[in-house]
Amino acid sequence: MRRLRVVDALTIPPKVGRVSAPSTALLTDHYELTMLQAALAGGTAHRRAVFELFPRRLPEGRRYGVVAGVGRALDAIERFRFDDEVLEVLHDVVDGPTLEWLSTYRFTGDVTGYPEGEMYFPYSPLLTVEASFAEAVLLETVLLSVLNHDAAIASAASRMTWAAGDRPCIEMGSRRTHEEAAVAAARAAYIAGFVTTSNLAARQRYGVPTAGTSAHSFTLLHDSEREAFTAQVESLGKGTTLLVDTYDIEEAVRLGVEVAGTDLGAVRIDSGDLGLLAQRVRAQLDSLGATDTRIVVTSDLDEHAIAALAAAPVDGYGVGTSLVTGSGHPTCGFVYKLVAREGADGELVSVAKKSKDKISIGGRKYALRRRNRAGVAEAEVVGIGEPPVDDGDDRPLLVDLVRGGEVVGREPLETSRDRHTRARDELPMPARQMSRGEPVIPTIHLGEEPH
Repeated sequence: MRRLRVVDALTIPPKVGRVSAPSTALLTDHYELTMLQAALAGGTAHRRAVFELFPRRLPEGRRYGVVAGVGRALDAIERFRFDDEVLEVLHDVVDGPTLEWLSTYRFTGDVTGYPEGEMYFPYSPLLTVEASFAEAVLLETVLLSVLNHDAAIASAASRMTWAAGDRPCIEMGSRRTHEEAAVAAARAAYIAGFVTTSNLAARQRYGVPTAGTSAHSFTLLHDSEREAFTAQVESLGKGTTLLVDTYDIEEAVRLGVEVAGTDLGAVRIDSGDLGLLAQRVRAQLDSLGATDTRIVVTSDLDEHAIAALAAAPVDGYGVGTSLVTGSGHPTCGFVYKLVAREGADGELVSVAKKSKDKISIGGRKYALRRRNRAGVAEAEVVGIGEPPVDDGDDRPLLVDLVRGGEVVGREPLETSRDRHTRARDELPMPARQMSRGEPVIPTIHLGEEPH
């Protein structure tokens, strides 16, 4: 099968740029600050506390999830500052002593968690935040906002790239979501195996490779399809991708090869029965001598549509709406709960929410991926109070992200991308199934909750 190049004409390697970094302190909920005010007044704000960000379950029918957004969360922690402009917004939200405390806020605690690209399952301790209650509680909303969104996108993207096999997937959903969500989605999709994005802000901020050529409007601008193709090929080169379904696909393919020659890079089909049309276009291209010209398909694709096209002569997929909306699951249901706090004797005391259907499990957690001797994952093992014992084939999951308020867990996107591939390949074969099912491995808790 012909492989689609990850870049198209005029695409150059991206450079990560520095962008303005406004405070993230107002990306929170009102009640976080009123809790802070009451805790400061009551003398409990400075108690040592352990918060845990975790999922109670996977989105319905999903067999695994993918961690994404950790790098953006670390950025958010660094930028969580209450400058004069931010404090002005809060002057009638909290009292004077609370405003004074906020004016010097800096997170000085520790954060450990699952690195980006890792798989997760129910009750995986994705982030553990340990600091004073006052410092840690304020991060709840922004951390949940970032990880709930990005992990939802990465989880959908992972299913799509697994269904696609060695055929590349291109992210092109910017126009289908909020403009800032589009940037985060492009980043998350890249971690989970997409090769490029159409979003230039993702290129600037995170170094995600970008690509693109033309839309139907470019063809409609010209007096004829021939003129449009000629202009595109002369400007972008014969390796470009021509959109061939503006009028008649068969005629457009004939014109494309006539204009660009048999070195035409690719054609894109954006409507109709994609599998049937791909077969017809492949036969036509081959009959014209354009045997190396690739076929890219777009048009409301999701993981199920991609899987259905596995036998079609398709060389790449462009995915938009379904990807940036999490393919039916736009959030992961992560929660952020206090699981331990300092007692009167200075020691940590386990605490947990016990309300029906919304329980949390008290105590500080540690996690590893239990694997058999063949390296296949068998369980998510979570130790309460102490790390579970590695039997020799297992893999620890937690890494240091912040130590003493300093970020220590940043890594290149390529590292996260490679981790995703390795971690996904560890999963049992049923994880590949697109049908609805239960988590592909169980979560096992070891140790008793301390009381």
